[in-house]
Amino acid sequence: MKAPTHPRQSERLALLSDMGILDTGEDPAFDDLTRLARAICATPMSAVSLLAGNRQWFKSEIGIGLRETSLDDAICSHAILEPDLMEIPDTRCDPRTADNPLVAGERGLRFYAGVPLTGAMGLPLGTLCVLDVEPRDLTDHQRDALRVLARQAVMQIELRHALAEAEILRREVDHRVKNSLQILASLTAIQSRRASATETREALDLVRQRVQTIADLHAQFYAGDQAGTVDLAPYLAGILSSIGALNPDGITIESAFDAVSLPAGQAVALGLLVNEFYTNSIKHAFADRTTGRITIRLARMAPDRAMLAYRDDGVGMIPSDAEGVGLGSRVIDALVQQLGGEVERETHPGHGLSLSVGFAIPSL
Repeated sequence: MKAPTHPRQSERLALLSDMGILDTGEDPAFDDLTRLARAICATPMSAVSLLAGNRQWFKSEIGIGLRETSLDDAICSHAILEPDLMEIPDTRCDPRTADNPLVAGERGLRFYAGVPLTGAMGLPLGTLCVLDVEPRDLTDHQRDALRVLARQAVMQIELRHALAEAEILRREVDHRVKNSLQILASLTAIQSRRASATETREALDLVRQRVQTIADLHAQFYAGDQAGTVDLAPYLAGILSSIGALNPDGITIESAFDAVSLPAGQAVALGLLVNEFYTNSIKHAFADRTTGRITIRLARMAPDRAMLAYRDDGVGMIPSDAEGVGLGSRVIDALVQQLGGEVERETHPGHGLSLSVGFAIPSL
């Protein structure tokens, strides 16, 4: 007997399509549910069945050996019309299943029990079902267990849908943030070129470099699946590449970075530190020179400890910054505090400047 069409079929199919679960790959979470259902009910077959417009598709099945069947042959199409578990102790004696092709023959299906997978607005997406080739009855304990497992199957479907929606939203936010940073950097560059005062141009260039540092972090952070962390080697290399495009002729930058990953907040502080170190060197250390060298090294000192070492061979710090009271040092100290590290400065007039920042690598 073919099951009547669900009274809210168009809504039900729209919800099933929106959940994005049909024709997806194997999933251990659903396989665990079908294995548990089969074990609890002591049946040879079990399935998480989803009912589309013209077919029954199994998200997970054990013992059936098919990925899908015709909707006309699906006993589950009767089950989704019920408010609760539908149990047929002997399929040969029930008018809904007696003429079903899957019941015919000596080894046809003889037992069926299925619980509707009820989604939003009370609409059934399919069933969690168990089947047997022998007539039988479930115990109350087994019936209750099937209901619990069916609720868990619905939660798994909704969880995957929520994660997919969150990913779409993340990508949209990512796109908008990236565009906003690009626009801000471009506008700052335009204003810098138009500025007549040298100090204004320098200030705007510094702002643009800081925006670019954050943009580089954003690109690195969202480029891959890093569980909320940033791989510092490509991130810092990207910053130096951006800096190098504006590097004065004769000033060389040498760098080496060990493999270290940090949460985004610490990573941006470290990136801004590199930017500040470089900006201060170009502005002060090589102001009256046409040649010079800057070296930057990120070293992992221990499994939970790293150090950023910076050195230039310029003129050294001015007295106020050497004592840690100038604007440059105050900015650096604030960033070091955000990083959760400690900074050491060494300067020798005429022989350059070196800074080292030690910091902890958090457990991730």
